Amino acid sequence: MVPEESYQNVGIIRLFQYFGWNWVGIFATDNNSGEHFLQSLEPLLSENGICSAFIKRLSYIARLDDAFIDVNEIYSYLMSDINTFILYGESLTIAALRVILTTGGLQNENFVFKKVWILTAQQEFILTGLSRGWDLQVFHGAIAFAIHSENIPNFREFLKTTNPLLNKRDKFIQVFWEQAFDCYFPESWEQTEMGQCTGNENLEDIFKPLFEMSMTGHSYSVYNAVHSVAHALHAMYSSQFNYNRGKYTSHTNKRSDAVKLQNLQAWQLHPFLQSISFNNSAGEQVSFEHRMETGGKFDIINLETLPNNSFQRRRVGKVDPSAPQDEQFTLDENMLVWHPGFKQVPPLSLCNERCQPGCRKKKKEDQPFCCYDCILCPDGEISNSTDMDDCFRCPEDHYLSNDRDTCIPKNISFLSYKDPLGISLSAVAVSFVLITALVLQIFIKHKDTPIVKANNRNLTYILLISLLLCFLSPFLFLGQPEEVSCLLRQTTFAILFSVAVSCVLAKTMIVSLAFLATKPGSWMNKWAGRRLPYSIAVTCCLIQASICIAWLATSPPFPDLDMHSGNKEIILQCNEGSVTMFYCVLSYMGFLALASFTVAFLVRKLPDSFNEAKFITFSMLAFCSVWIAFVPTYLSATGKAMVAVEIFSILTSGASLLGCISFPKCYIILVRPDLNNRKQLIRIKV
Repeated sequence: MVPEESYQNVGIIRLFQYFGWNWVGIFATDNNSGEHFLQSLEPLLSENGICSAFIKRLSYIARLDDAFIDVNEIYSYLMSDINTFILYGESLTIAALRVILTTGGLQNENFVFKKVWILTAQQEFILTGLSRGWDLQVFHGAIAFAIHSENIPNFREFLKTTNPLLNKRDKFIQVFWEQAFDCYFPESWEQTEMGQCTGNENLEDIFKPLFEMSMTGHSYSVYNAVHSVAHALHAMYSSQFNYNRGKYTSHTNKRSDAVKLQNLQAWQLHPFLQSISFNNSAGEQVSFEHRMETGGKFDIINLETLPNNSFQRRRVGKVDPSAPQDEQFTLDENMLVWHPGFKQVPPLSLCNERCQPGCRKKKKEDQPFCCYDCILCPDGEISNSTDMDDCFRCPEDHYLSNDRDTCIPKNISFLSYKDPLGISLSAVAVSFVLITALVLQIFIKHKDTPIVKANNRNLTYILLISLLLCFLSPFLFLGQPEEVSCLLRQTTFAILFSVAVSCVLAKTMIVSLAFLATKPGSWMNKWAGRRLPYSIAVTCCLIQASICIAWLATSPPFPDLDMHSGNKEIILQCNEGSVTMFYCVLSYMGFLALASFTVAFLVRKLPDSFNEAKFITFSMLAFCSVWIAFVPTYLSATGKAMVAVEIFSILTSGASLLGCISFPKCYIILVRPDLNNRKQLIRIKV
């Protein structure tokens, strides 16, 4: 009828896990039962990361006045800094430990003995006159496992009607009565030091640690056992009655059946016990599972010591192996009462302080595995819970916190239109677009003036339109990178700038060839035609376009995530695909700019009032300076800064071309129209 002890051991483990206790002391009686308990519990403790600070086997005692051996050793364990003790033994074990604490100075007013006692179901507070006077505050807040019980209707009323005078043949009741009320019955005692029992004593006057008016787990087991035997006997009698009911049954046969029941052997009842199933008066089903035993339920009881030195037993949980997995162990922590000496509730029971997140455990030499040092996680690793054995690295899309205790998701980073830097660059780009459009409008409006016609008017228009589009190209770099924008941004900017620089080169070549062609008999006369500048511009642009097409065909740019460049952000960028092709595009553009600069520098002093070579020289010098500075800056930048550097280079180099080549002509057109005539064009400086 008693549940298997292994279920209780599992409940103890679950209790320790619930509160995070891993450092406990164990007292167990030094007998076969105690050894079996230790052999069953110790492997469970180790498997679940719980260490026993000590295991003390207590000498088995049958009487309270028997002496303990190793009293000093036991007392030293009790007074250690271990907060939780498991106590497995007989009922007298509690009394014996109480004696040791009393002799060790527990009665000292300045002494506070605060421990969490885990009591097994084998123990009860015994009923003796000596124990009635003890201070039981040491067991305040104890957690006890008890055999499962239910309230039986009318059980309390039944106890109230119990009277030893009405049951004189029941010697057990008389002995119990004498110990409970410190009295005697004349026929059983010859001494007169105690008062005589009247039989009218009230059982409710006995304080609770020594006698319960409700049914305990042990009594409940006996109650179910009696009913189980009764049902088994009834089943046996019914089977015999049904067997004989179809036959002629004489009065003699009936008497024979009665004799058989009176001579019943215990083993004959087993088949009927194994098959019975009934509901007791508390409404709980009783049956023998696996044909061996009833269920393995245990109640978890919290003991609260009251001012009158009695106990209040409070059921705070249960262990039920037959319940669903998540309901096999239940505990209502809010109902628990702890010893008032504990400053932290629930109390801790650890070998040392827990390793906080951000640290990991390091085993101490020659110490149980529950004792360890705490060391900080190495750089780049974290621990996000207490008492971790190892630290770990965050995923690529997370970064570790300053305390190394959590992984924080990285923010997605790209140069957005809403960023202050993006807004600024957009505003500058729009401004240059408007300025370029205004210059183009001025040139178109004054297209027939000599200053506009000089050095090929159509090339000037193409140059301004390409610059206008160059100032619009930064908008391909702003915003979240997508497949289309990644494909277009570098190639568009490269081709547009190649068109602009090719036009500048063509205009420079016109000046050079025009001067050389004016010399009599020069072989350059046949090259100084109208188609030459367009041929130069178209050829240079086609070469750049061919490089871009080869780039897109072999290894095109694509959207990519850079997890590593930023510590706290994921950079959403365009991967160039082939870095070699990217720098080929830049190199060719640089080659065109260098060629334009060289030719312009050589023809800068030709005697022509409207010679653009001087302005082209300055523009190409600024252009080349910008892109020479761009390369190392671009390589050292990451994320938004890399995109901003390229946009800045585009705007700056485009502005240098626009300002150095177009603004001097606009100045003459708008401010000095007197210089915009044919005489000035053909005048030769001395």
